Amino acid sequence: MTNRKKEIGLSGIPADRRADFLELMLLSRECDRRSGIVLRQGEAWFHISSAGHEALAAVCELLEPEDLLVPHYRDRTLLLARGMDPEAQARDLMAKAGSHSGGRNMSAHFGHREGNVFSVASPTGSQCLPAVGAAWATRLRDREDVVVCSIGDASTRQGEFFEALAFAVERALPVLFLVSDNGYGISTPTADMSPRALGLLPSARTTVVDGADPDAVHAAAASALKAIRAGAGPHVLWCELDRLDPHTSSDDHRVYRSEEDLAALRDPVELFGARLRAEGVVDEAWIERTRRRHADDIETVYERVAAEPAADPKTVMDHLFAPDASPRSTGPDADAGPFTEPCGGTMVSAVNRALAAGLARHPELVLFGEDIDDPKGGVFGFTKGLSEAAAGRMTNAPLAEATIVGAAVGLAAAGMRPVVELQFVDFAGPAWNQIAAQLTTLRWRSLSAWQCPVVIYAPWGGYLPGGGIWHSQSNESLFTHLPGLRVVVPSTPEDTEAAFLESFTADDPTLILLPKHLMRRRREPAARPAPALGARTLRSGTEVTVVSWGNGTELALDAVDALAADGVSADVIDLRWLVPLDRETVAASVRRTGRLVVVQEDNRTSSFGAGLITELLSRDDEFYSLLAPPRLVTREDVHVPFHPDLERAVLPAADDVVAAVRSVLA
Repeated sequence: MTNRKKEIGLSGIPADRRADFLELMLLSRECDRRSGIVLRQGEAWFHISSAGHEALAAVCELLEPEDLLVPHYRDRTLLLARGMDPEAQARDLMAKAGSHSGGRNMSAHFGHREGNVFSVASPTGSQCLPAVGAAWATRLRDREDVVVCSIGDASTRQGEFFEALAFAVERALPVLFLVSDNGYGISTPTADMSPRALGLLPSARTTVVDGADPDAVHAAAASALKAIRAGAGPHVLWCELDRLDPHTSSDDHRVYRSEEDLAALRDPVELFGARLRAEGVVDEAWIERTRRRHADDIETVYERVAAEPAADPKTVMDHLFAPDASPRSTGPDADAGPFTEPCGGTMVSAVNRALAAGLARHPELVLFGEDIDDPKGGVFGFTKGLSEAAAGRMTNAPLAEATIVGAAVGLAAAGMRPVVELQFVDFAGPAWNQIAAQLTTLRWRSLSAWQCPVVIYAPWGGYLPGGGIWHSQSNESLFTHLPGLRVVVPSTPEDTEAAFLESFTADDPTLILLPKHLMRRRREPAARPAPALGARTLRSGTEVTVVSWGNGTELALDAVDALAADGVSADVIDLRWLVPLDRETVAASVRRTGRLVVVQEDNRTSSFGAGLITELLSRDDEFYSLLAPPRLVTREDVHVPFHPDLERAVLPAADDVVAAVRSVLA
């Protein structure tokens, strides 16, 4: 365990820190003032003021370097307290190449890896679940670090705030939720709609404090953090304060606030300055000198930063993935993968085998999902019998997909390797905010300062009667549309095991989609272990290239076997990895055969198969090799119905593949 170095007093900011803290508040206010000037000069495009929120930085007086701050966009002063200096904040404002995001994230969406400050994402409340995931990591590592999750009062109406609070209470996680209650969600008053106003927060875990008073914030935070570090679980510090400026530079609060209302706003800088003058700590001359010095210094800093270059547009693709995240050749000399012996059986047993190996090889690996603990072992039995080997690293999740993925983001950012199960990919909807806003953008928006090596696996696809609309989706295109996410759809036990084992050591998030139709089909061990990445050629031929993945590979093989009786010779390629795409394996086949048929079970419009055809036709070598227009064998734009006869009617069949091949050969 780490040793706590700071003495926690309950009376407010210590005497030897009071003048320094006022200076910090003055510095923050000057940065806000100068940011507004720079915006009007056209050197910036957007600004979010922290004026009125400065007193919250008193919490940082009580934090250790190892503690994690998960901020929101009005936390300029907290970032200054954690070491993100005015120069770095100026680069953030003007989106310079040298900023923490290289100009990729919006201004005031702070991040500061050196100060252990997580990167801000815009969707409000989305920071809460990663925060509790990071707090869970401290518990798993038996550390005393705490996580401070900062959020605005309007954002606490987001469901993810409630999920995060529930998860933190359930597991007694060391989280301080720092709520800035400035009374407004943009222009909407929140006095009658916040969780606190509605009586929805646990009173024993909530402290209401004057958020304009640094001493009050410090005293309340000291008490809460002392209890949190002692194992009492999370606490909500509800700070009542005033937002002195409009919501953002795109807003004018005079439209919806009266002159009397604006005149009554409390300024924490003025209030704390008056207190220190009364105490004799500073005088008016000291305050004025400090203001002038900060004004001169910040003007110089911002002018210098304004002259710095923006990021080179040629680098915009950098940091989407780790440098080695590329498909590998699957020819005769390809890497044989991470196996020690051939694997067979079923895809279910392959997942179980891979998870057992992962637990043995990677002490930081954590399994998390609904019903995965023994004796159930998950609804499909993927994790059955692994509890003892997991030794506390496998645990049931609540029925809350956002919590599953969001907590995994925090675990991964904290250095763990979470592997999470979604019972069906159809239920990924509640987790979409975490997948799209946090999981897939974290590396890119932080220039790889933060990484997110999460593995998500989920049953996928149809051809299993009785699934219906919500248990038969093959919606891979939703996920391949998200830059930064690796997506694999294996169709054999050996491919499944290879995908899992490779993903356990990858530095990027991976989604493994497991075809339910094929999951329990028993296979003999492969003669040679499967390569970890890239496409695989299942049949070799000369007249047509048939490409598919997942359940579609079965249709492709059945069709090609039927066509062989008529002398048709075909390449059958199992893509396996949709992202990263092994384009060259497919393109080389198309150049040789001159004909292309793509088989998928997803519906037609905006599908991965349609995109694959477009990608292959976008280059001259493949386009001018074609002897016939390519064909897409697909489900039409209709949901998968429940009755087996209706399901068969809408899903592609082997006969459809045969017809498509004959059409390109005609």
